[in-house]
Amino acid sequence: MRASPVPLRARGLHGLSCRGGNGRSARHHSLNDLGWRAMAKADILALKQPSGLLRTDGKRPDGVTLLPWKQGKCATWDVTVSDTVAQSYVHETSQTPGAAAEAAAEREKNKYSSLSQSYLFVPIAAEMMGTISKDGMDFLCELVRRITQCTDDHRESAFLFQRLSILIQRYNAVAALGTFTHTTPEDEM
Repeated sequence: MRASPVPLRARGLHGLSCRGGNGRSARHHSLNDLGWRAMAKADILALKQPSGLLRTDGKRPDGVTLLPWKQGKCATWDVTVSDTVAQSYVHETSQTPGAAAEAAAEREKNKYSSLSQSYLFVPIAAEMMGTISKDGMDFLCELVRRITQCTDDHRESAFLFQRLSILIQRYNAVAALGTFTHTTPEDEM
């Protein structure tokens, strides 16, 4: 019995940008979990996907710190990954590195604009080719600085960004492989 795959295009990129593609949800949860674990390593109390943070539509950010992060406000964040070579971004990303990440970060800011009165909202927007938005990088660098303070290990920055890179690469492979037809031994008979 054959699984019905997403049609494979000549360049093999469809699985990376398809909303129904394999691994999108798992990638999102893995990246959110990475952020939450990094918070724990820095001894920062945080909640995953908190409900009731001033949103009336039921949408919620991926996390929130339980103690003030900066300017007397707790930080909230949301992780998103955009396809660097998607048709809708390719013109901008071919001219400006990180354009897709910055566009995704701006959409996240607009989506969670109601939180900015009470919380410091940070979009952590990455591209499938690895670029991270400026706000996301600033937040992650501050998080690494706080982890380094706790662990006194100056390699923490390398560790966090290596984990982040590996997760993105792993789920790029899952998305791309999801476009191929899978056969079982019964099909070959």
